[in-house]
Amino acid sequence: MKTEQQYFQEGRTIQDYMEQMSKLKEESFYVYENFQLPDDGEAEQLKDMDIHLLTITEDWCGDAMMINPVIRKIAEAAGIESRVALRDEDTDLIDRHLTNGGRAIPIVLILDGAGHLIGKWGPRAPEVQQLVDQLRDSLPAKDAPDFAEKQSEAFAALTEKYQYDKTLWQYVYHSFMEKLVSLTKE
Repeated sequence: MKTEQQYFQEGRTIQDYMEQMSKLKEESFYVYENFQLPDDGEAEQLKDMDIHLLTITEDWCGDAMMINPVIRKIAEAAGIESRVALRDEDTDLIDRHLTNGGRAIPIVLILDGAGHLIGKWGPRAPEVQQLVDQLRDSLPAKDAPDFAEKQSEAFAALTEKYQYDKTLWQYVYHSFMEKLVSLTKE
């Protein structure tokens, strides 16, 4: 069984991954080009951390479309190497990091300098999860004749919100930074 560090070593950089996306690429780059790190100096403080990041993701995922660019900006500002492992290419890795029994993505694995897993974050910031939960609660029952149509409409609206709602980007930033800062206190 491969270690998280081996997946990291075999993974593509986040930059290469985003350049090679075949789905949601334009939307993801919109977030990347328009997200600004807060002028709070937090990302700068991470430069002293001996960590690297491995994100389990796929380019069809709306959550990943919004979250990966934010994580990339943090990593670039802090000089943290960030790579990607595709969830569907080798499910062994994601199966070690399930969310409520499911293969939810993205999951960001935080590895120390020696490649040991010291933390993980994802698949969403709590405020974004609340938004998704509200959306799911508004859908008709799964056996309703219009469920598939309503779900498709809701996911399209959510993807658009992910692309343009800068408040959601800030939720991701603050939640991820809180996780990283908590690791420095352990």
